Amino acid sequence: MAKSWNRIETWFVLGVGLICLLVVAVMGLFAFMNATATPLHPDALEVPTVTDRAASPGWADAVDQAQQVARAGLVDQNLPGLSVAVGVGDEIVWAQGFGWADLDDRVPVDPETRFRIGTASTVLTSAGVGLLIERGRLKLDDEIQAHVAAFPRSQWPVTLRHLMAHTAGVKTDGGDEGPLLAARCERPVDALQAFADAPLLFEPGTQFRYSSYGWILVSAAVEAAAGEPFLRFMRKEVFASLDMDDTGADSATESVAHKATSYFPRFAAEPYYGPDRMRDLDYSCYAGASVFVSTPSDMVRFAMAISGGRLLRPETVALLQAGQRLSSGDETGYGLGWDLEHATFAGQPVRVVGHDGDLLGGQVSSLVMAGTHGIAVSVISNTSYADTYGLAVKIAEAFEQQARRRAGK
Repeated sequence: MAKSWNRIETWFVLGVGLICLLVVAVMGLFAFMNATATPLHPDALEVPTVTDRAASPGWADAVDQAQQVARAGLVDQNLPGLSVAVGVGDEIVWAQGFGWADLDDRVPVDPETRFRIGTASTVLTSAGVGLLIERGRLKLDDEIQAHVAAFPRSQWPVTLRHLMAHTAGVKTDGGDEGPLLAARCERPVDALQAFADAPLLFEPGTQFRYSSYGWILVSAAVEAAAGEPFLRFMRKEVFASLDMDDTGADSATESVAHKATSYFPRFAAEPYYGPDRMRDLDYSCYAGASVFVSTPSDMVRFAMAISGGRLLRPETVALLQAGQRLSSGDETGYGLGWDLEHATFAGQPVRVVGHDGDLLGGQVSSLVMAGTHGIAVSVISNTSYADTYGLAVKIAEAFEQQARRRAGK
């Protein structure tokens, strides 16, 4: 009995010792990475910047404050590059690039630099759905098989609304290890082989779970309803109609002009520790879930057209941006391709409508529409896990405050 107890005691001591060694090793690794982290931009005042136009008259104070926010964000987060654009009403009042579009060649970010926008692609795809709803070609509560027969029926019906609201229960890729990142798809329906046979995770409408795969299905429905390839429809009906000349599909087989190099944090999903060049990716299978590249100026043009009724009817916009509810009655904080948030500007609560864009599981872009003066802000970086949303909200607040001062004169 004593020997048995001694063995237990020995194993317990060894186990505790191993845990302690592991903790020390992890702490040592973090200390090493922290000590060897090299600031990409040691001095905020020396950050390279490029503008393509003078800021609109009357917004100098807001622009000055926003520049400080952007510079500080770039330095504090240790981001390679950052691009920002702001629109008020129907005018882009400021656009500026900060830092490097490519670190090796020291190519500066300018307002025309194109970036991968990740899952922020869904707001663009949502607009495509809206156009087809207005033309009577899509209905939100039709089962998805009415347009995508290749997607098998499950034990519960799945509608276009469920898919757009992320309440369908369709599985997703987990962010950075999806099989579709190494595949090539000519059409959205080609991607179904990665997830079509998987059972639904829950009964549609009962839970909220973000699914990029769900938006591949939405893209396939758009293609079927439009009667033409998805990317051609989006280019013709959305991008060209709004002069979004720098927005289009990313490509793994053809060079995309003036595109920033994409990076990924080399340690702990934290840009502070420095970037590694992102591995080669092919987003063709993701279609309207993640395939698009754009600029902040184009994203702001899109936002202003949406809020100004120049692309979709106001009632269609309201439909797409309405918060969805689960069958339990709980709100999801999400519309139909639009994220719904709340922020505080000068002590006052404001509704924020827009979308963040994730790439390999980390944020790279944010589109924010907020305040009572038609403020639209887009912030995009070329590294994953950048806090673009926090920067966008601070910049939106600066312009909203100046808009209030202007209105009070």
